Amino acid sequence: MTTTDSATAPTAIEDKFAAVETLYRYAAGLDLRDEELLASAFADDAVADFGPATKKAGQEYPPIKGGGTIAAALLGSLGHLDTTHSLSNPRVTLDGDTAHLEGIMACQHLPREDHSRHVLMTNRYDVDLARQGQVWVIRHLTVDNAWTEGDPSVLAGI
Repeated sequence: MTTTDSATAPTAIEDKFAAVETLYRYAAGLDLRDEELLASAFADDAVADFGPATKKAGQEYPPIKGGGTIAAALLGSLGHLDTTHSLSNPRVTLDGDTAHLEGIMACQHLPREDHSRHVLMTNRYDVDLARQGQVWVIRHLTVDNAWTEGDPSVLAGI
């Protein structure tokens, strides 16, 4: 590596922030219903497994494969809801051009036509990421529910 290359190479702190920023793109894509933004958080061959969380809510949701497919499926499933997704306590471990992130995502869901009802799920996110050009993308995502508050029937039909 030349001096110029090392001077422009990302630092571990920059890589960790960039990995966390991937989850911010994911959350914003969901909440803004922006399929392009949401898909940008995933690798083309990504796998998303929401089964552990949705099973606790009484729903079956098989793993989804493919970044674009994941984005379309999530937005389709949540299309009748207004949502907010907030990431906290992200912990990132780097290994070259791959990373592992664990964090907590508070996921508020309200029926678009009736904000008097809601369900708040606090979920554990277990995420494997890879560097893709200048950004990090999700390769594998597993979501498990830590606790739920509110009316779980809000999630009926997801």
